[in-house]
Amino acid sequence: MNTPIAKKSLGQHWLKDHDSLQAMVTAGEVQTGDEVLEIGPGYGTLTEYLLAAGAQVRALEFDDSLVPGLLAQFAHVPELKVEQGDIRTFDFTSMPPDYKIVANIPYYLTSNLIQLISETPNQPAVAVLLMQKEVAERVVAQPGSMSILSITAQFYWEVSLDRMVGAELFSPPPKVDSQILVLKRRVQPLFADTDSKQFFRLVKAGFSQKRKTLLNSLSGGLAISKDEARVLLERAAVDPGRRAQTLSLQEWHQLLQAQ
Repeated sequence: MNTPIAKKSLGQHWLKDHDSLQAMVTAGEVQTGDEVLEIGPGYGTLTEYLLAAGAQVRALEFDDSLVPGLLAQFAHVPELKVEQGDIRTFDFTSMPPDYKIVANIPYYLTSNLIQLISETPNQPAVAVLLMQKEVAERVVAQPGSMSILSITAQFYWEVSLDRMVGAELFSPPPKVDSQILVLKRRVQPLFADTDSKQFFRLVKAGFSQKRKTLLNSLSGGLAISKDEARVLLERAAVDPGRRAQTLSLQEWHQLLQAQ
């Protein structure tokens, strides 16, 4: 089969390395009978590894020019369902409980996808995402380098990095290296009895002016006076002179409780 020409506009870089493809399947602990959603199968390289592990695969491909080739290539494989669609409008509740996601995703999709799978009522049990190395490192960042992305991911998931995948292992090679990010759904919520909408309203307020101190950013983001913001921070035992990226998730929770 002729390899399709990658579309730069869609961020298409297809992984061709055996060890890295197998590492993604292993990271997802994919086994016989697992229901797996693959996002952007391209020309089916990762799909073959998922099927070899015994998974039932639902492959969602945004690029409609690739769908006929996938249908032809896997025409006699009942364990695979190929469909054209956009993960940004995908109905995750159409997947069975405890499904898994394994995918090589384009850079532009990363933050949006993590938000989507975090907020859906039918979260996957695990998501294994191959993405730009720098972005994967942002997801697992610690206080000092936190962002709304890392807070969102760590609020809902146990996050970890798997192997780094060099740019030369893709066709065509991207300009930067990639990394396998593993998100495992938390068995219990990180904080009991926490309203996630209120939690992230507070976080977004804190990051609304991230170059400024929390005193200023919370005052502006929550539309409260600086005196009110100072009292809130003092109740939560958080220094008003700190910046949002330095706070741990526990400290954001303290702020929420102090409101």
